[in-house]
This record gives sequence, C-alpha cells and structure tokens, in this order.
Amino acid sequence: MANNTVKERPVQRRTNTQRAQVRPGRAERVEVERVKGISIFNLLDRYTKMDVIFQDGLPVKFLPYILYLMIVALFYIGNTHYAEKTIRKIDKIKLETEDLRADYTTLKSDYMEASKQSEVARNVAPTGLIESSSPPYQIEVHGEEY
Repeated sequence: MANNTVKERPVQRRTNTQRAQVRPGRAERVEVERVKGISIFNLLDRYTKMDVIFQDGLPVKFLPYILYLMIVALFYIGNTHYAEKTIRKIDKIKLETEDLRADYTTLKSDYMEASKQSEVARNVAPTGLIESSSPPYQIEVHGEEY
C-alpha cells in the first residue's frame, strides 16, 4: 500500500474583523472598536433603544401581538396585490368592450345598408327575382271555406 505523500498545510482561517477575536495564547477576548457611521441601523439603535427590550432575552409576552401584526400585514399585502390584479383585469376588459362596441356599430351599419329594399333587389337580381311593380293585395278567406 502506498503512503499518503500529501503534506497537510496549516489552515489559516479568515476572521471577521468586526467581531471580538481570541488571540492564540490568551484566554480573554480582545474587542475590536467599530467605526460608527451614519446608517439606518445605527439610527434605529440610537433612537429606539431596542437593547432595553431584549436585555433579558426574547420577550415572549409580546409574541401574540407580533404574530397578529404579521398576519394583518400579510393580509394587507395580499389584498393590495389582489386589488391591483383586479384593476388590470378591468382595464383589459374595458379595452375589449370598446373594440367589441366598435365592431357592433360597424356590423349594424352594414346590416342596415344591406337590408334596404334597393340593396335586396340588386342582390337577388342575378337569381332571376324581380321587384313587383303592383302593390300587394289581401286575400280574404271566410271561416267555412278554410
């Protein structure tokens, strides 16, 4: 059997310079000083004092209220998306309605034009039908003849 000839290199881990680091040979932690700039989290930390609330851990007594607010927020977001989708559908249907109304108006005017007496006579002339020049008369049938 062959022996492993690959030598192990010492692993040099990358450390986060913002966290407290433990130096080899020392047991205490050395705190690295953070540079405080203007950020949204720095402003929130400065004005809300959230450290006081979470000093003893997570306050479980506020958990039902937080869950309720989360459910209301999700419902609000879903309702907003549903309303926007409905508005888009309404706009789409309005456009279709306008197109159909224009088609209806066009077809109605074509039908009115085609149903004129002169147009009907001109369209049936190739079949051999002609328009009568005498007025129509009514035939009366008595009850006992029928």
